Amino acid sequence: MLDHSELLVVGECVADIVRQPDREDRVHPGGSPANVAYGLARLGHRAALLTQLGPDPNGRLIRDHLDSAGVTVRTDGRTAPTPSAAVTLDAAGQATYAFDVGWTLGPVAVEPAPGHVHTGSIGAVAEPGAATVLEIVRAARATATVSYDPNVRPALMGERGAAVRRVEECVGLSDLVKASDEDLAWLYPGEEPEKAAARWLEHGPAVVLVTRGGAGALALLPGGPVAVRAAPVEVVDTVGAGDAFMSGTLHALAAHGLIGAGARDRLRAVGRDAVTDVLRHAVASAAVTVSRAGANPPDAKELREALARN
Repeated sequence: MLDHSELLVVGECVADIVRQPDREDRVHPGGSPANVAYGLARLGHRAALLTQLGPDPNGRLIRDHLDSAGVTVRTDGRTAPTPSAAVTLDAAGQATYAFDVGWTLGPVAVEPAPGHVHTGSIGAVAEPGAATVLEIVRAARATATVSYDPNVRPALMGERGAAVRRVEECVGLSDLVKASDEDLAWLYPGEEPEKAAARWLEHGPAVVLVTRGGAGALALLPGGPVAVRAAPVEVVDTVGAGDAFMSGTLHALAAHGLIGAGARDRLRAVGRDAVTDVLRHAVASAAVTVSRAGANPPDAKELREALARN
């Protein structure tokens, strides 16, 4: 049963300009937080996105995209160009990014109080807007659970030491953290990703999830790790895969009653069977997304079908 309290996502929207050899450029609505909000709405949740959108064609494209899924879009009222990213895909569909992003989110009253807050990516590290994001997260912890995905973009992270400190501050404010093995490798060069994630577990979160591409995903809990394999799929591209994993995670957590006001203690006591089910939903959601172009996560019916296949 879904938790029908509102899930608030705070962070950037980005117009992904996808480039492939011998093809015309294609513009897709994107931005990690926007993708998560869109994915949650597609799965039947009351999802709101606090972001910045310009009055330009890319901004209208993204707003229409979010509206189509039922996402409530909120802004700080400021006018700023819509961020963009040139996304270059190689022959295997792997994506690299070149960004043109500004993030100046100003103070905003968050009403009504959400049951869960998710943030991450550029919005949680790029100043001056990142300071607003952290204020919102700190205030929300009194009544909501919090999740965080660093979604590392090296070109926008600044000096590594400062970036690591900010990421670790966000980790400490969160109940659940998700990171890719590539994120962890950039943040902690030369260290095994699982070791770095285990250290995060000691600083606040109840659960730390690590995605490992074709090797599946791992959940780190105080009682030990839980792993699931990747779903077999023919990859078209990897754009939005991690964001679909995140929306699938939150969808399954809500079904288990593990997000929202009063759920923090239950999440800290979560059992391995529930975590395995959450990971299965997350991996299946990502698999649907990589099977088609762009950040196009599943709706509830598609996710059920993907789970049945695997």
